[in-house]
Amino acid sequence: MDSTRTRQALVVRGGWEGHSPVEATERFIPFLKEHGFAVEVHDSPEVYADAERLAATDLVVQCFTQGEATDEQVLGLSAAVAAGTGLAGWHGGVCDSYRGSPDYLHLTGGQWAAHPGGFVEYDVVVLPEKADHELMTGLSPRWSLNTEQYWVLTDELNEVYATTTFEPGEDTPWRETVTCPAVWTRQWGTGKVFVSTIGHKLEDLDHPDVRTLTERGLLWASR
Repeated sequence: MDSTRTRQALVVRGGWEGHSPVEATERFIPFLKEHGFAVEVHDSPEVYADAERLAATDLVVQCFTQGEATDEQVLGLSAAVAAGTGLAGWHGGVCDSYRGSPDYLHLTGGQWAAHPGGFVEYDVVVLPEKADHELMTGLSPRWSLNTEQYWVLTDELNEVYATTTFEPGEDTPWRETVTCPAVWTRQWGTGKVFVSTIGHKLEDLDHPDVRTLTERGLLWASR
């Protein structure tokens, strides 16, 4: 790849407005531009069917909660990532997207299942063996948050960097402690996928550790 070429970032945002897709992504677009990316914004996944456009894209920032994407669009995105385009996102914008698409779930490696209790106090714990990874180095080993705690269904292809734990209570249908990934990456062909489950509120994205992690994740995933 030509090292003098301006890197291209594609921001796909929309879907359920409760996750403030415009305001959330606007927090990171200036960061990407400061790091040399030309940024193009789309309000639907239609661009994923444009193979030529995606082949020229170094990073896709996916912030589209729920919604629908066609098989052509999802398979186009998956093929582009497999060929080296990076994919990154946070919270429901990346792991609660296109619920009707198994191929999208296969690509991202995790699906939101629930956020028991709504806004709750909970901790995100960095795995000690990942504390020195470039994504996590210098971050606090444990972050306390008051927001949606994502219970996600994932698979073993993911590389997990931080987790969150759900404890059973008298009124919960689960009777044992459950620990879920909170931050993971995934190798897909020659491309990289970064997922953070944190970011329901704009204030969540402003948490110092979350902000640093998310910015690092965008750069890490990029081609």
